[in-house]
Amino acid sequence: MHDDQEPALELTSELVPLHVIADGRDLPADHEYSRTALVTALDETPAAARTLTPEARRVMDLVSDGLLSVAEVAGRTQLPLGIVRILIAHLVEVGLVYVRPPMPRAVAHDRALLQAVVDGLQKTLGA
Repeated sequence: MHDDQEPALELTSELVPLHVIADGRDLPADHEYSRTALVTALDETPAAARTLTPEARRVMDLVSDGLLSVAEVAGRTQLPLGIVRILIAHLVEVGLVYVRPPMPRAVAHDRALLQAVVDGLQKTLGA
């Protein structure tokens, strides 16, 4: 062995499981989910559900009872957000979950207008 040779790069044990969890997949460009996007399981269970990884099954279990944000799924599974996005993208592709965009922020309303409506209703209804 020559002294001028570079040592071989080693993958740390922390990186390998993440690659395995993602099953070597990258996040498709059309699945760039925001942290606040809402995920829920679909009612029908296709055959693909039987071949899920344990991590994907955990995601399915979490979202089967209702809506959770992508960030909540990441927090509850203790997986990195990027890995959770890849898992969710796969679950969408096989028809197990639905992701909808987050609710838009509420628009600030004109307080004077709302008070005028309340006053008008009170006059009309005699309250």
